[in-house]
Amino acid sequence: MSQSSFSRRGFLGAAALASNAAGIRAADLPNLTVKEVKVYVTAQGGLASVVTESGLEGNYDLHPRYWHPDWSTDGWLGYAKRLLVGKSALDRALFTSQWESPYRRRGQSPYASAIDNCLWDIAGKAVGLPVYRLLGAHRHRVLAYASSQHLKTVEQFVDSVVQCKKEGFKAYKIHPPEVSAARGSDLKLDLEVCRAVRKAAGEDFQLLHDPVGVYSRGEAMIVGRLLDELHYVAYEDPIPTSDIEGYVELCRALDVPIHAGEFIFSMYDYAERIRRGALDVVRFIVDNVGGITGGMKLAHMAECFGLECAPHNWGTVLDHAVHFHCELAMPNNVYFEMTVPQGSYDRAYMKDKIRVAPDGYVYAPAKPGLGYEIDRAELDRTTKRIDR
Repeated sequence: MSQSSFSRRGFLGAAALASNAAGIRAADLPNLTVKEVKVYVTAQGGLASVVTESGLEGNYDLHPRYWHPDWSTDGWLGYAKRLLVGKSALDRALFTSQWESPYRRRGQSPYASAIDNCLWDIAGKAVGLPVYRLLGAHRHRVLAYASSQHLKTVEQFVDSVVQCKKEGFKAYKIHPPEVSAARGSDLKLDLEVCRAVRKAAGEDFQLLHDPVGVYSRGEAMIVGRLLDELHYVAYEDPIPTSDIEGYVELCRALDVPIHAGEFIFSMYDYAERIRRGALDVVRFIVDNVGGITGGMKLAHMAECFGLECAPHNWGTVLDHAVHFHCELAMPNNVYFEMTVPQGSYDRAYMKDKIRVAPDGYVYAPAKPGLGYEIDRAELDRTTKRIDR
């Protein structure tokens, strides 16, 4: 059977047969063979594009997330072209799986997530549904917390949380001040920020703290005990991810739930931490674990161990969107992380924006695919070149 024939007649496997009972003929389904892979290069960064023979296009932002030399999307185009052209856009696992032993020796390929997310975008557009409904919708809105920038002073954090409460947020996460080029911390200042934000927010407001792994074990314990006193609801990445024993100690000693996983670059590296009690809540960035597909595997793993799962949300509309679809499809999630000020990293070519509603929730998109439409005219205007 040809790839084209498979795409039309085997769409979603058995689901395609079921669709006939609902009045949808197999011949009505689009050809999902990948025709072209390209990158729109704009002043705001790259936009990945996977285009099928039927003209459906899947998109996701391309940008280097961390400074590690293994983490770069610079070679994504050549890699994706060799892998995808002529193949079915439905074969996501074939393109991003890390199961083979040679792949498991290192972290997840940095190219995998953009491929996976683009293909999910195509699948949703093919059937006219947002991705979370294909994953299996568990909810249609998620409670948002405001995720601060690394502000510099106590006063700035107080002003920030007060403003976020006015915008409808019912929770707020502190990213404490970075005090050097090496992104270190000032422990005394961090403690002052935690106290001042609690006072300004009020006793019933939900607060989270994320020092992004810069504390020593001793510093993390001091801050954690204060967070317990102040009834914070989350303590994220207090120490470097590699210090598993330190995380075990913190989880045993503190009441505040320890969130970890943002700096884990393979889903296969989570199991040991879960078994050893080195985290209370599983966290991931889809860019690190193979896209939406990898993220949902981790969500299910966490669920099986009775743990919450808290995907990272930070950055552009599409960065938020891919994690949001995971959150909408998993029962063991509580929060949507909203970068504040809202829209800080919006890209001009996105027609749709993500914003918190007055009731403190973010509501699911209704449009198909990733659910947030690109303004094609604006994309054309801001594109400096298209790499093919």
